Amino acid sequence: MTTLPTYRWHLAPDGYATRRQLRARGLRPGGQDVAAQLERPRRRRPPLVAYLYRVDLAKPVRPMTPARWTALAAANRARRTCPTCQRDAGYVIPASLGTCVTCAFPEPSDSPRSA
Repeated sequence: MTTLPTYRWHLAPDGYATRRQLRARGLRPGGQDVAAQLERPRRRRPPLVAYLYRVDLAKPVRPMTPARWTALAAANRARRTCPTCQRDAGYVIPASLGTCVTCAFPEPSDSPRSA
């Protein structure tokens, strides 16, 4: 078992980047193993850890194909469709409700209105 080089927060040498930093540069790890890690100390809790990858071994991000765009649009549409009324809610249906807000909290129709 090999231990990873560990650096303090903001003190990693050049040539290393997190996944988010790679993505901002249009890169991805490309199957490489984690090369190092950053640790950010915290009081009374274990430190936060961020994994670093070598930039020189990173590969370009794969481009989105028309089929991928279509699949992504279908998945997002399914997340917005209410399973009860089958309408597009215009927002992602909350998992805690399972239905759109209108179906989850229907207006009582037979309640007397005050004049």
